Amino acid sequence: MTTCAYLTGLVGSGIGPSLSPELHQREADRHGLRLLYRTLDLDVLGGGPESVGELIRVARTLGFDGLNITHPCKQLVIAHLDELAPQAAALGAVNTVVFRDGRTIGHNTDVTGFAQSFSRGLPGAAAHRVVQLGAGGAGAAVAHALLALGVDRLGVADHDPARASGLADALNRRFGGRRAVAVTRAELPGELAGADGLVHATPTGMAAHPGLPLPAGLLHPGLWVAEVVYRPLDTELLLTARELGCRTLDGGGMAVFQAADAFRLFTGREPHPERMLEDLAALVAPAREDLPHA
Repeated sequence: MTTCAYLTGLVGSGIGPSLSPELHQREADRHGLRLLYRTLDLDVLGGGPESVGELIRVARTLGFDGLNITHPCKQLVIAHLDELAPQAAALGAVNTVVFRDGRTIGHNTDVTGFAQSFSRGLPGAAAHRVVQLGAGGAGAAVAHALLALGVDRLGVADHDPARASGLADALNRRFGGRRAVAVTRAELPGELAGADGLVHATPTGMAAHPGLPLPAGLLHPGLWVAEVVYRPLDTELLLTARELGCRTLDGGGMAVFQAADAFRLFTGREPHPERMLEDLAALVAPAREDLPHA
């Protein structure tokens, strides 16, 4: 019997701690597939974000079946692709590239990944008014997911005000009305005071970028707080929010569900997301055991 083999990988900066290789390879094992998943870390390779186009060209030449794309390349990669799936085109961000018949096709599985994680992890959470930090590639996907889930008003803040305004405009063109607005840092206290939830979609809190993305004093028990960062699962933001009594959602569910959707695109096989969630729990367990216990 012939065993199918796949060559895949991840392109991004500071991705050494990523669990994507293990998640994809363990799922491939369940299907009896041979799958090699490589990390192409820009920090290790010595190229900046602008080198993503060359990496795409090299991967196509080497016979890769697909690549995941992460910070800071989700928007930059678009200029180097032959085609965009409708979801990726609407978002202006790509997190998955599939190589088919000599062509490169960009997809975005972050949208469905976050939506599935939110519905699973924060059932029944009020979501009339939400504030989101971050308007980059991951932020664009999360914002589209939030409006699709029924958020009435989404305030988007970013260190680059023009990027926040651009995302808000794109959301309003797609969903109609003025459900999305750009929010300045000065406006954050007022926005958060009346919000149901806060979504964090910047690299702050990752192992390579520790810290809080906003002053802790802006959090309050009436908020639920959702993270996109998943390594570590217990970011400083989530730990601080839990101490205040907030409901929280870590980035693990989004990481798993987007990986499951990417696995489907790479292999054509139907993934087992519940088993992949178990894989993630097993992979992060040693790190969580090192945390101080109450």
